[in-house]
Amino acid sequence: MTDVSTDAEAAVERIRRSWGPVGAMLPVVFTGSVPIDAQRAAVRALERAGYGAAWTNEVLGGKDALVQAAVLLAATERMSFGAAVANIWARQPETMQAAAAQLAQAYPGRFALGIGVGYPEQAAAAGREFGRPLATMRDYRQRMDRPTQPPAPAAAFARILGAHGPRMLELAAEITDGAVQVMQPPEATARARAALGPRKVLVAGLRAAEDPGDVAARVREHTEAGADHVVLMVAPDGDFAAGVEQLERLAPAPR
Repeated sequence: MTDVSTDAEAAVERIRRSWGPVGAMLPVVFTGSVPIDAQRAAVRALERAGYGAAWTNEVLGGKDALVQAAVLLAATERMSFGAAVANIWARQPETMQAAAAQLAQAYPGRFALGIGVGYPEQAAAAGREFGRPLATMRDYRQRMDRPTQPPAPAAAFARILGAHGPRMLELAAEITDGAVQVMQPPEATARARAALGPRKVLVAGLRAAEDPGDVAARVREHTEAGADHVVLMVAPDGDFAAGVEQLERLAPAPR
């Protein structure tokens, strides 16, 4: 019988190695849609620039993070992808699990699933009750492991939780493989590492400035505070192509 915990630990180590120290969040656009060919070109450019991982967000009702990851994985050769984060109100937990497992099976070691509880407005938009965030997330995560008919693929992948507060971080340490935080200072990264312990994955997202030296210093601060992987993010709702070019210019500095 396969040891599920051992498989999960191996998946975490594979994704940690494939990410490398620095990744890039695809520029976030809330006011319109970015043509998929432009997205493909973007991740190829970021892969050439040396980023080990690209991250995507999810817009409830406007963009499916897992479909996007599938398209972009196919467009690249070795780059890993992470969802930061896939919203739990966008799909049932069994569907989330099955979709992520199919991606992990198709692209071993190249996909990590970040999930988040989001906001009451997102739950209402999906016709659901937000409830208590911790209880809601615990229930969702437990239901992801519920047997389905037919069975979901058995591929292992890293599952991380969007978590900023201390109680959500404690939950991440208990029920997932780690946590992702964005726009937090290095002190918050250190607190998150203490809450997660040494073996869990910790991803920190930070806003990229134009000064490569400043970016490199800030990446180093978060790494020294305990982050396994730092994701560079440009300002949202700007020009998509210009945001990608900014990330390309900054790629050598953090490494």
